[in-house]
Amino acid sequence: MQKIKVVIMGAAGRDFHNFNVHFRNDDSYEVIAFTATQIPGIQERSYPPELAGSNYPEGIPIYPEEELPSLIKEHDVDQVVFAYSDVPHEYVMHKASMVLANGADFRLMGPRTTMLKSKVPLVSVCAVRTGSGKSQTSRQIAKILKSKGLRVVSIRHPMPYGDLRKQIWQRFASYEDLDKHECTIEEREEYEPHIDNGIIVYAGVDYEKILREAEKEADVIVWDGGNNDLSFYKPDLHIVVADPHRAGNELSYYPGEVNLRMADVVIINKVDTADAKNVEKVKKNINMVNPKAKVLEANSPVTVDKPELIKEKRVLVIEDGPTLTHGNMPYGAGAVIAKKLGAREMVDPRPYAVGSIKETYQKYAHLGAILPAVGYGEKQIAELEETIDLTPCDAVLIGTPIDLRRVMTINKPTVRAKYELEVLGPVTLEGILEEFLQRSGNYEQRRN
Repeated sequence: MQKIKVVIMGAAGRDFHNFNVHFRNDDSYEVIAFTATQIPGIQERSYPPELAGSNYPEGIPIYPEEELPSLIKEHDVDQVVFAYSDVPHEYVMHKASMVLANGADFRLMGPRTTMLKSKVPLVSVCAVRTGSGKSQTSRQIAKILKSKGLRVVSIRHPMPYGDLRKQIWQRFASYEDLDKHECTIEEREEYEPHIDNGIIVYAGVDYEKILREAEKEADVIVWDGGNNDLSFYKPDLHIVVADPHRAGNELSYYPGEVNLRMADVVIINKVDTADAKNVEKVKKNINMVNPKAKVLEANSPVTVDKPELIKEKRVLVIEDGPTLTHGNMPYGAGAVIAKKLGAREMVDPRPYAVGSIKETYQKYAHLGAILPAVGYGEKQIAELEETIDLTPCDAVLIGTPIDLRRVMTINKPTVRAKYELEVLGPVTLEGILEEFLQRSGNYEQRRN
């Protein structure tokens, strides 16, 4: 039988997962290539034989997405699978139109095809957009579950930007583990806060192996989703975070709208800093597509350790990278607290940006006087450090989830901004999770 020739469009996450769970051992398909976008340097690698399996003894090449039309024609490709996230619906259809115009079928793969089933109860935390507050929600949920005497393991959406052969499955329980696995800034931003809370984190590339390893030491698992992607695992409780600062995006981004429609619980975050009209707009949209979902509101209060370094000072604000870049946010928690505490000026770092940091500003034109903490490798981290050093300011306000001083030297006064989830009543996360545990069965036995 002639094999179906496939190309998978991705960004080193969902693409690899879809291949592993659906295509890797299916002899009716031949995956010709992956294409890559969003993350710098990914297209310079290949998917190694150790992960690709016996049907692909030489591995699978990864090409820049720009080469997709020529790949379709050169290899007479039958199907192109779209497998990355946090993009507008219109963007997806432009990609579909390009694929169809070149003669191939365009495919989106859904939960039934790609979700794995856990042997222990699993809570998934996803979002409608990158930067909605999913990470702080995941941390809060993990802490609540741990406080009930349960062994909690967090499994994080993939960020495999290094040697894929070394990242098949990874376990993080200490800062030493972060160093051992040569984690990027983005990885540290997600893993460190869990480690600080005593929560073990798993991540990597092969998410069935990851799940089976995590199950060995977990009474309950929290899927800490990323980039507003769908969960890789079938959830027993599906919690989705929405952002009223980008009201309407919950119905206009892929696959954020899928998450919204599937949600058991929707948390509208950041209501303390959002326009009330936008909060109501998000509520209306939730009710329109998923009226059965429980809807909670939450604040995302921001605090700093040295407010005196901000008031009436010239401040360089550094924000979470993915939130600002493909999350399309022009600001983050750092900018919010800088304005609140009366900074005289948020210094524009763009004239001082070097190397890939300068290229980031060129690629994401919506960015203003904010520095995104991109750092996908040693070279880019060094360029970020140089940009900070060159920018004239009185203080550096670190608005990222981790303390950047752990991975670079900042030769200026620094301020840390922190933000946590604060759910408003009367419905609480504690109550929702208690109901979930009671439904899951053997709750007391697992807790003891």
